[in-house]
Amino acid sequence: MARCCTGSWHAPVYFTVSVVLAFVAISTSLHSKSEDPMSPAKLTFHELSLNASKALRRANFNVMATLLQISPEIFLSSPNVTIFAIQDDAISNSSLPPWLLKNLLHYHTSTLNLPMEDLLKKPQGSCIPTLHRKKKVAITKINSKARSIEINNVSVSHPNIFLAETISVHGVLEPFSSLAPHVHHGWNIIQEPMCDSKYVLASDDVKSTNMVEWSLIVRLLSSNGFVPFAIGLNSVLDGILEDYRWLDSVTIFAPPSLQSLTSPSPLLQRTVGFHILPQRLTYKELTAMPAGTLLMTLVRDLRLEIAGTASFNSGLVINGVEVVAPDIFTLNTFTVHGISRAFDVAEIPDTPT
Repeated sequence: MARCCTGSWHAPVYFTVSVVLAFVAISTSLHSKSEDPMSPAKLTFHELSLNASKALRRANFNVMATLLQISPEIFLSSPNVTIFAIQDDAISNSSLPPWLLKNLLHYHTSTLNLPMEDLLKKPQGSCIPTLHRKKKVAITKINSKARSIEINNVSVSHPNIFLAETISVHGVLEPFSSLAPHVHHGWNIIQEPMCDSKYVLASDDVKSTNMVEWSLIVRLLSSNGFVPFAIGLNSVLDGILEDYRWLDSVTIFAPPSLQSLTSPSPLLQRTVGFHILPQRLTYKELTAMPAGTLLMTLVRDLRLEIAGTASFNSGLVINGVEVVAPDIFTLNTFTVHGISRAFDVAEIPDTPT
């Protein structure tokens, strides 16, 4: 009986995607310049988008393929572009309004033509410009031997889907910014956690430096009752320094204990990283965020969720854990908040897509 309903279950999804595609295509065409459809430039533009669309479809990025085919102006408004294609499920399951989805597509389109070879040559921490309001994405991890790369902590899962003189297309494992509306403080905001004004663009060199005073943080934690977490942090510090060279500020949620995890291991790295945000947020800034806001952590693609306050005289609650000692250590590069217990790794929610 369950199988008979499969088609009807997918129908609303495909209808929604069709409406979104139509809206984006119409809105883009209204703002595009009118050109002679038989001009050589238009023909080349059409052939380029058609070939890229076919390659995307062969790689099973059907929604992105359709968008590129019916409205190439969304992506090809720059002389050179790199498209980081979002997988079908992420778009079809999204509850974003069409105009914000268009912004997200622009955020996944760089104004540079970067085949995988060129991406691998960039220094880790490099910023890449996009079509979305001068926002940038960052190369957060490179493994030259494995020929793998992460952008905004998201793996490039399908490199070089399509390559041409002015365009490169790659598929990515997940969107660079969440597709869940409640993640954003405003409907027009795209998360840009990896780049800021201190970083040069990917077309220039960028030095891989880490501005966070980790040694001081470990000493402060050790001497103020957070010894287990300090030991755990110190044990995985080399991995953090290697994977997050671009960090210039952090927020740390320090628990009083850490399940006696003291030796380096994937579980310890995951547990410690889940207590660290790649940006400095004071208690005042955290409490100003609406309930349901998701906070990026050093665990790839996973977030902490702000639940608000338990009652009028209680502290802020994040992932079911109360912040009991806000702003106990604060400098320009870091803020440490004491929490009542460690965040349970088993309770880590999946990131909405």
